[in-house]
Amino acid sequence: MTEYLWRLPARGDGRRANPELRQRGGFGGPGPSTPATDVRPGNFGPFDDLHQIIDAAELNGLDGVLAPYDPLGEESWIVAAGALRATRHARVVVEFQPAFGTPVYAAKISATLQRLSAGRLGWRLAVDTDIADERARGDRVVGDDRYARAAEFLTVARGVWNSDPIPGAGFKGTGFEYAGEFYDVIDGGFRGILSGLPFPQVYLSGTSAAALKLSAKHADVHVFTEAPDGFAAPLAELRRLAGAQGRTVRAGLELPIIARETETEAWARVERQWRELHPTGPDATSLSLGDGRWAGFGELGYPQAIGLVGSYEQVARQLQVYTAAGIDSIALSGHPHIEEVHRTGEHLLHLADPAGRVLTEAPA
Repeated sequence: MTEYLWRLPARGDGRRANPELRQRGGFGGPGPSTPATDVRPGNFGPFDDLHQIIDAAELNGLDGVLAPYDPLGEESWIVAAGALRATRHARVVVEFQPAFGTPVYAAKISATLQRLSAGRLGWRLAVDTDIADERARGDRVVGDDRYARAAEFLTVARGVWNSDPIPGAGFKGTGFEYAGEFYDVIDGGFRGILSGLPFPQVYLSGTSAAALKLSAKHADVHVFTEAPDGFAAPLAELRRLAGAQGRTVRAGLELPIIARETETEAWARVERQWRELHPTGPDATSLSLGDGRWAGFGELGYPQAIGLVGSYEQVARQLQVYTAAGIDSIALSGHPHIEEVHRTGEHLLHLADPAGRVLTEAPA
């Protein structure tokens, strides 16, 4: 069964291609004419809109949601905590960068969230952020040192999480010890109510040598993005590196989609948004890569440049191609989110993953 997540918005729901025109949900774009979405002041705001998306993802059978890191958007930890509180079954992956705080602090927050949610939290580390973002948050670690720090971050987080002090012996000499380049821990480790919880599943990404090396040692899932020449080469290298560590790392893919009843309807949707930004010039299909892949999503406000466009059947077939290539975790996104989550759950997932999404016999 393939894991399907939905990437939540961090700063607006994307109803319009032009970000200056986005106001839905009370966030993104210019300030709305009222303090919130509802015409009655103060009744509904951006987190009500986010919770509708989260609810829609769970109700429509997706496995979970991704709360993305965005330096100009909503804080991902707060969004993730709200998502865990608002759902009963969905997994919630919080994306953050390691300079967020110490690994011990991140682990403690996560232990509390695991207690709250019966173990449904996952981590995605945003290691390779741009220089402007790093400088704006006061982070001086650059280049491959970011991956060295991320490795220490995960080592320390797992160490304090899984330390097993002697019952009744107190703190001294019974905890986790670590002396590294970026972090030092003396007699660390969780006791009492914070102990014995499942460590968050770790999602990492990137195709550089440093990124693949980090994932081979520390990731549970390595998330790729589509490229014009595909991702077969970095996936093969990841498997080789993980095998040398005696590990198996699952492969994921982050993918925007526009799927409709017919291929014509899907491309009409693309063209409408495309013309908001490009009223003249070549049409949207000029960026088609074949197999339903389209390289214009980045211009429509998505973090990824390449995604899928087509009928539900066509998009489902390409998702199955990815699954056959070794991808078993897919983070989908679509604008506007609420409508696209419902379309995905009602019309697409049962075609893409019938074995995991279609009830073939009554439960016992």
